[in-house]
Amino acid sequence: MVGEKKTVDPALSEFYEAMERTNAEKIAHETLAGISESSSDSDGFDAESENEGAKDWPWRPSHVVFGKSTIKQGQIDAMRGRSQFDEPNDDWLDAIDATSDELLGAYSRAKDDAMAESEAWNGYRKPPSEQKYSEDVGHIHQGLNFEPTREELDSLSKACSRLWELDMNRIVPGKDYIIDCGEGKKVYQKGDMASESLFSWLGDDVLRKPTYSRFCALLDNYNPHQDKHEEIAFVEEIARTSPIKYLHRYLVQKGVVPQDYEDFKKMLTSLWFDLYGRGGNSSCSTAFEHVFVGEIKGPGQGESEVSGFHNWIQFYLEEAKGNVDYQGYIFPRRRGESPDSEIQLLIVQFEWHGVLKSVSNTLIGVSPKFEVALYTLCFFVGGEDNRVDIGPYSVNVKCYRLGNNKIGSTFPIAEN
Repeated sequence: MVGEKKTVDPALSEFYEAMERTNAEKIAHETLAGISESSSDSDGFDAESENEGAKDWPWRPSHVVFGKSTIKQGQIDAMRGRSQFDEPNDDWLDAIDATSDELLGAYSRAKDDAMAESEAWNGYRKPPSEQKYSEDVGHIHQGLNFEPTREELDSLSKACSRLWELDMNRIVPGKDYIIDCGEGKKVYQKGDMASESLFSWLGDDVLRKPTYSRFCALLDNYNPHQDKHEEIAFVEEIARTSPIKYLHRYLVQKGVVPQDYEDFKKMLTSLWFDLYGRGGNSSCSTAFEHVFVGEIKGPGQGESEVSGFHNWIQFYLEEAKGNVDYQGYIFPRRRGESPDSEIQLLIVQFEWHGVLKSVSNTLIGVSPKFEVALYTLCFFVGGEDNRVDIGPYSVNVKCYRLGNNKIGSTFPIAEN
C-alpha cells in the first residue's frame, strides 16, 4: 500500500547492523557496485576492475588484505535489478549471506592480522636482549659454506653473484607479487604514464618473514633519534642469515672489519644507523634513512625533491597508503626492451607526498638482508662505480661516501 512503511527482513537488518559495526562500507560499495553492471564472468566478479575483459583481476593495494571476490555470478544475477524487495526470495538472501560472510570475514581477518602485526612491532621496541630472534642459519643448515672463494675475493662481481645465490628469502614475481609497469616515459617528460599502481598484489605471508617484518617496523614512522632498539634488533636478526655471514667472512679476509662477530654487528649498526649531517644540518640523517626510507629536501634548501628512497618494500607500503603516485617506468637506454611483470630491476618515476622523484633505480623482490649486504660490500671494497653481475642483471652499484666512513647514498643502475 502507498505510504505504508516497509518492514525490513531480519536477515537484512542483521546484515546492515553488522556492516555499521565495521569500517568495511567502502569495500561493500565497491563489491556491490558490480550488481548494476553486466558481467559475463561465470566464476566471480571483481568490483575494482569492473570485470574488465571478463577476467578475475587481483585486488589493488587498498584491498590487498581482502583477496579476490568469491561472490558467484548466480548470486549477483539474483540481486541485480532489485531496488525494492517486499518478500526477498531465497536466492537473494543467499546472496546477502555470501556477501556479508565475505566482507565481514575479510574484515575480521584483516583486523586479526593488524593486531598481530602491531603486537610484533611493539615487541621489536623492547631492549634487544629481551627479544626473540630466528634461529641462526648456521645451526639450521649445518655445513653450509659461507667462506668466499679465491675467485670471489679477486672479483667483486663474483662476490655479488654469490650474495644473490645466498638470498634464499628473495620473492618470486608472479608467485609472491604482481607488478604493472604501465607505460614508459623519458626522464624529462611530464605527466602520469601509469593508470594503475605499480604493485597490483603482494602475498599475505611476504611481510611476515622475520627480516621483512623487522624491516617494515623500522620503516613505519622511522625516527633515527628514537628507534635505537629496533635498529639493533634488526641487525641482530639479519646477522643470523647467509648473506650477512658471507659478508662478514669476505670483509674479514679483506682485513677491513673485526673478526669477532659481535664487534662486526656493532660496526654494521654504526655504518647504517649512526646520525650524520646532510644538507647543512647536523645529526639529522642516517644511511638507512636515506637509502631505504627516503628523504624530502625541504624549504630553504632549494626546490623540494625526493632523495634516496631506493627500496621496493618502502615503495609498496607507501603506495598502499596512498603516499606514492607511480607515474611510469623510464625508458631503457637500449631500444625495444621494455620491462614486464617479471623484471626485478626497474627504473621508475613517482611522486612521494606530492614531491617528484624523477628517476629511481630499485631492485624488486630482493630481501632487506641482501641489500644491506650488497651495499655494505660495495662500500668497503668497491669504489663510486661498481659494475657487477647480480643474478641475471648487469648493474652499476653506485656508492657515494660522506668522508671515509659514511654511506652518503647507494643504489643500482641497470647497465643494459
